[in-house]
Amino acid sequence: MTKQYDAIIIGAGHNGLVCAFYLARAGLKVRMVERRDIVGGAAVTEEFHPGFRNSVASYTVSLLQPKVIEDMRLADHGYRVIERPISNLLPQEDGGYLKLGGGLEKTQAEFRKFSEHDADILPEYYDALDRVADVLRDLALKAPPNFGDGIGSLVKAAMQGRGLAKLPLDGKRDVLDLFTKSARSFLDSWFESEAVKAAFGFDAVVGNYASPDTPGSAYVLLHHVFGEVNGNKGAWGHCVGGMGAITQIMAKVCKEAGVEISLESPVAKVITDGKKVSGVRLESGEEIASSRVIANVGPKLLYERMIDDGDLEPEFKRRMKGFTAGSGTFRMNVALSRLPEFTCLPEPGEHHQSGIIIAPTLDYMDRAFLDAKAHGWSKKPIVEMLIPSTVDDSLAPPGQHVASLFCQQFAPLLADGRDWDDEETAAADTIIAAVEAHAPGFRDSILGSQILSPKGLEQKFGLIGGDIMHGNMSLDQLWAARPVLGHGSYRGPLDGLYMCGAGSHPGGGVTGAPGHNCAHQIISDRSLLGKLKLV
Repeated sequence: MTKQYDAIIIGAGHNGLVCAFYLARAGLKVRMVERRDIVGGAAVTEEFHPGFRNSVASYTVSLLQPKVIEDMRLADHGYRVIERPISNLLPQEDGGYLKLGGGLEKTQAEFRKFSEHDADILPEYYDALDRVADVLRDLALKAPPNFGDGIGSLVKAAMQGRGLAKLPLDGKRDVLDLFTKSARSFLDSWFESEAVKAAFGFDAVVGNYASPDTPGSAYVLLHHVFGEVNGNKGAWGHCVGGMGAITQIMAKVCKEAGVEISLESPVAKVITDGKKVSGVRLESGEEIASSRVIANVGPKLLYERMIDDGDLEPEFKRRMKGFTAGSGTFRMNVALSRLPEFTCLPEPGEHHQSGIIIAPTLDYMDRAFLDAKAHGWSKKPIVEMLIPSTVDDSLAPPGQHVASLFCQQFAPLLADGRDWDDEETAAADTIIAAVEAHAPGFRDSILGSQILSPKGLEQKFGLIGGDIMHGNMSLDQLWAARPVLGHGSYRGPLDGLYMCGAGSHPGGGVTGAPGHNCAHQIISDRSLLGKLKLV
């Protein structure tokens, strides 16, 4: 080892880039090491068919923290998001449809096609979710208490709990419901129409290998309403240039701040000296020295593949063995000769610029999960289609389009010795058939495709079990318990080891929050250490 750094970050995904920026701004000498030949992690834009580009994995914007956008001055460097005119379209099995979003009155008018009651109660439902979401938004950019650190952690927990404590009784009830109930039981208490419940319930199974009947799935529904686009809470949008435009801008900002970024530099091992980290060893054999190693990879990848067993306490290893990862996600990008023509709405319209959800009821979603548990994937999978080329002509040739197919309920591991390498083409065909059932001619319009099974997502992006969240977003793996109680404040079990990825609070999505919080924790620890040395 020769050159010494203040911090080494493993993985140049968006959270790693955010963390690097704040550390460099604070004066630390930072080096990032990235396995692939491009920065961005799962937020990248790549050509997957000649002339067709798309966001390969992560595909839509809402959760990116406004503070991160402002601090990194992303807009000054070309960051631009086009908001969806409506949130989603849900084709129904009877040939009808439901549109969600585009304003309260517009959504209420849609709901009245299915239920007067549901239309009337919608404002109250939105208020209830917003009230809880506002409290949790306030926690997103705060490091959780590190239970086990003594009275300080208890004081911090009490301070962070003040927002919840101030909620009125019905708000506290909503919190309890959202953290413990299934999405179905929560939505059943509000709505009567199956189409309406499906419109909201879809968010509960995104990146969640579970049924809408699974206890705790209501929280995942809430997690997806935290965001905003251009100041509009709960909105979603398309980043011009794809998700890779965000991370390319972030990389530029980081380099301007002095961060060194090394591509095609996979890490073989975190090097330790006793119970302290001392750097990393790359697969090339190069060793890089640093007293701080920050992992922007998931906890499973970090602790089971990058750190020697002997460096971890048996109890910690047991806990991490029980850390659940595997989101049941299958991802496709398709090049299209023309826009899909949906039976329910065949003409071009605002739905083509929004999310199109193939999952008309909660029962459909439940059957998809049970099918996947039994057979590996569903015969009728849950599919969300976005067609970003309708608003961004940089992604496809004139008159042609790209579509993202984000699909749920595909087993992270197949049973009976089967391998996703042998099954992914058949699974992809099932996905295309699910879309074809609502958009006849879709199959014939496909010019080329990119297929990423859960195994493919793991191999390409290091997402264990294809888990886009780096670990289940369940009550036992949230806040101070993400990834495990006692290490929820971005500090690992070795001195100088930190975690800045989605496997830490507040979890998955392109938020930048874990990277922001981890950096500020490191800066705080560094300041405290400096004060102790002076004393």
